[in-house]
Amino acid sequence: MDLDSAELTPVINRLKRAQGQLAAVIRMLEEGRDCKATVTQLAAVSKALDRAGFAIIASGLEQCAVRKDSSMDTKDLEKLFLSLA
Repeated sequence: MDLDSAELTPVINRLKRAQGQLAAVIRMLEEGRDCKATVTQLAAVSKALDRAGFAIIASGLEQCAVRKDSSMDTKDLEKLFLSLA
């Protein structure tokens, strides 16, 4: 499945933001920061990664349904989707 680079730009931006959030979590742990704030930041990272994954899968579904891409079937997309659950 080849995804359109224009569709990937927001996903890449989201992943870069998550990368920064993850670095902040690591820094918070190293500095012994408040547990509640650290877990809250970690939850934000997790949510950002989930949303990026869902966006990639949504693009793949569109590609398969609309563009009739035969490189992935419904079962393959279902497995990808469930891997994020």
